[in-house]
Amino acid sequence: MGLIDDESFKRVLKQSLREEEEEEEGEEKNDEKQSENGSSFKQIAEKILHSRNQTHIFHLQTKSYAEHIALNGYYDGIVPLFDGLVETYQGKNNIITNYQCDGFDDYSSNEQVIKYLQTLANDIEKLRGPIKETYLQNQIDTVDELIYSTLYKLRFLK
Repeated sequence: MGLIDDESFKRVLKQSLREEEEEEEGEEKNDEKQSENGSSFKQIAEKILHSRNQTHIFHLQTKSYAEHIALNGYYDGIVPLFDGLVETYQGKNNIITNYQCDGFDDYSSNEQVIKYLQTLANDIEKLRGPIKETYLQNQIDTVDELIYSTLYKLRFLK
C-alpha cells in the first residue's frame, strides 16, 4: 500500500467532515419532526383525557335519560381506546409527561355537549396531521368513531 499525499488526505478529511455535518443536520431535522409529532400527539392525548372527565360531568348533570346513556357509553368506551393509543405511542417513543388539562364546564344544554364533542373531533383532526404512523392513525380513527357515534346518539336519539 502506498502513502497518500497531504492534499489527498485533506480532501478525504474535508469530505468526511462534510458527511458528518450533513448527518448531524439530518438528525436535527428528524428530532424536530419527532418533537412536532410528539407535541401533536401529546395534545391529542390531553384532549382525550379531558373529554373522558368532561363527558362524565355532563353525564352526571343531564336530566335527559338518552343523553345520560349516550355519555355513559362515551366515557366508558374512551378509556380503553385512550390506553391502547398512548401505550402504542409510548412503545415506539417516550413516556408522555407533564400532562396539561383545562378546567371543566357544568352541563347547560344538549347543544353545549354536542358542540363540545364536535370541537373535540375537529381539534383531533387538526392535530393528527404530523403523525405518520398508520397504526396510530388507525387508533385515532377508532376514537373518532366513538365521538361520532356519541354525537349521533345525542343529536337524534332523544
